[in-house]
Order: sequence, then C-alpha cells, then structure tokens
Amino acid sequence: MANTSSPEAPLPVGKVSALIGGWIDRLGAVWVEGQITQLSRRPGAGVVFLTLRDPQADVSLTVTCFRSVFDQVADVVQEGSRVVVHAKPEWYAARGQLSMRASEIRPVGLGELLARLEQLKRRLAGEGLFAAERKRRLPFLPQCVGLVTGRGSAAERDVLENARRRWPAVRFEVRNVPVQGISAVERVGAAVRELDEHPEVDVIIVARGGGSVEDLLPFSDEGLVRLVAAARTPVVSAIGHEPDQPLLDFVADLRASTPTDAAKRVVPDVGEELAKVRQLRDRARRHVQSRVEREQHGLDGLRSRPALAAPHRMLDGRGQEVEGLLERARRTLRHRLDHAQSDLGHTLARVVALSPAATLERGYAVLQRADGTVVTDPAQVTAGEGLHARVAGGGFDVAVA
Repeated sequence: MANTSSPEAPLPVGKVSALIGGWIDRLGAVWVEGQITQLSRRPGAGVVFLTLRDPQADVSLTVTCFRSVFDQVADVVQEGSRVVVHAKPEWYAARGQLSMRASEIRPVGLGELLARLEQLKRRLAGEGLFAAERKRRLPFLPQCVGLVTGRGSAAERDVLENARRRWPAVRFEVRNVPVQGISAVERVGAAVRELDEHPEVDVIIVARGGGSVEDLLPFSDEGLVRLVAAARTPVVSAIGHEPDQPLLDFVADLRASTPTDAAKRVVPDVGEELAKVRQLRDRARRHVQSRVEREQHGLDGLRSRPALAAPHRMLDGRGQEVEGLLERARRTLRHRLDHAQSDLGHTLARVVALSPAATLERGYAVLQRADGTVVTDPAQVTAGEGLHARVAGGGFDVAVA
C-alpha cells in the first residue's frame, strides 16, 4: 500500500481518505473497555451514538450501534457506566471521521469491578503505598484546612459547620468539584494537587457522602491514589459511610468514617481544650499546694525541735561550761604561778646562801695576787709580796710579812 506523492503530483483527498479507510479496515473487530461519557438516543432513530472514554487516560472514541444492539442493555447502561464493547473501526471517507461500529455491548458487572479493585489494592499494597510508616501525623491545630468536595453538598456543610463549631477561628480553602461521573477523577486530582501546593494549607480533606460502588469508583482510581500518596500535605479521606472503603481510604494519612468525623478528627474542640487547660491548671495548683503544705509541715517539725525552739539554752549551757573552764584555768594558772614563785624563792635563798658575797658578809676575806689568782695556800706567797684583800665592804692592799 505504499504510495508516492510530491508537490508536483499530490494525492487527491478522496484517495488519501480511501487509503486511510483501507488501513483501518485491516484492524478488524476488537473488544474495547471504557466508560460511557455521552449517550445519544434520538426518538425514532435507528442508531445510538456513544462516546467511550478511557478512565486512565484522556482518550475518547465515538461508538455507534443499532438500537436493537443497545436495547439489550438499555436498562443497565447509562452515562458513567463501564462497558465492554465488541466493535469494528469504521472510516467515513466523506467526512474524514473515525468511529467504532458496535455489534455487542456488555456492562462490566459489580463483581468484576470489585475483583479488579481488589487486584489493584493488592498491587498498590505490595508497593508499600498503604504502609503505616508512610502516613504523616495531622497537625494539632491547622490554621488552614483544604476541602475537596461537591458544590453545595451535605458533606461540605457537615465539614464546615462541625469544624467551625469546634474551632471558630479555623480557615478553609474549599475546592468544589464533581465527586462522581466521568470528570470526577481529573477534577478531584487537580484540586488535591492545587491544595497540596498551597503554602497556607496544613491538611487536606477529601469528602463526599455515601453512594453505590459505581458512584465511589473515582476514589479508587489508581492515578488519584498515587497522587495522594505523593502529596506533601497530610490527606484525610472522608468518602461515604463506615462500610464504604474506596482505595483512597487506604492511602490517605487518616481515614474518617464520615465527613462529620473528618471535621472532628482534624480540628480540636475549643471547649474540650479549655476544659483540659482548666484541669491541668487545677492539677498544677493542687500539686503546688500539696508541696507547700508538705514543706511547711517539715519546717514546723524542724522548728519544734529543742535546738531550734530555744537555741539560747544550748548557748547558756555552753556559756556555763566556758565559765567553768575559764575559772579552772585561772585557778590552775594561779597555782602554777604560786608554785613557781615558791620555787624561785627557795632557789634564790640557796643562791644567796652559796654566794661568795654572803661568805664575805660573815667576815671572811679573799686574797688575790697581782695576777688576780686567789690565794688558797700560804705556800703560794712569799715574804714581802703584795696582795689585794677583798672584803664585804670593798678591798685593800696588804703585804706578806
């Protein structure tokens, strides 16, 4: 089917369109799964027009079928339903348009949807997206809360009213988006991404009321789950009621059973916090009072002891001991002095008695030769030798006869 063309020999539009049609015809009939985003059944028309969209990608195909084919599933298929279509691609050469001609349409049953969700859940859990250690703690008192929910919904009202009733100063950044249908995944994801990048948002709540499994399918979308897992801001999932558990519940940092429960879990109650402050203050006051009373009791016990009750008694007793010791010291010193004086008198008397002067006083004299030696023997002197005589009153010279 190779064709050559040039500016000088271009192919006619009809030829190109026919070639495209030939290439497309080679594909043959295929089974296609998608979500019906548009459905057109004109009264009296024999052909039904559908738009089939890939939920995981922004890709759509136009599908046509005879009314008899669609009537077989008309009771269970509507916009938003997931279906499997057996169709053959067709090229309308005159208008240059591609569509799929469906010969059979099968709705995707609830059991099959649940089985697929369970497989996706196991796969994401195996990657660690649901691990507890990945979950972040919510701030105690968020200054600004991001809220992703349907416009004017009961979920929005429950979150706002309950949060402001608990903490009136809390601020909200609300993003109203479709919470079911063909655009829910894209719009919810965009809102979460925007709030995650908001510098003032401390926590994000994704909330909607209850619904069927099909209604809650957008909150089990793999792309949305991975987006929440990668968010830097803590995310709270408040989807449906207690039994409802879309995959967003498992990846979120906190799962709330209802939107009202989300408000209670995210924002503290000002009345409860003030009560806690009062309780802690009363507890601290009782503790301090008990400590003061215990210390006062111990101080009273110390003051009642004799040493502190009458401390001068100890001083008086010690004073008497000091006076007694002082008097004893005086007597001892006096006795020692008297004894020393008596010994000194006796010694003086002996010294006087033994003194040469005392001997001279009794009439004795001491003869000394010219060189000062004392004459003790008459043989020591010769006749005519001059001596000096020393008596008690003085001295005089004598000559030896």
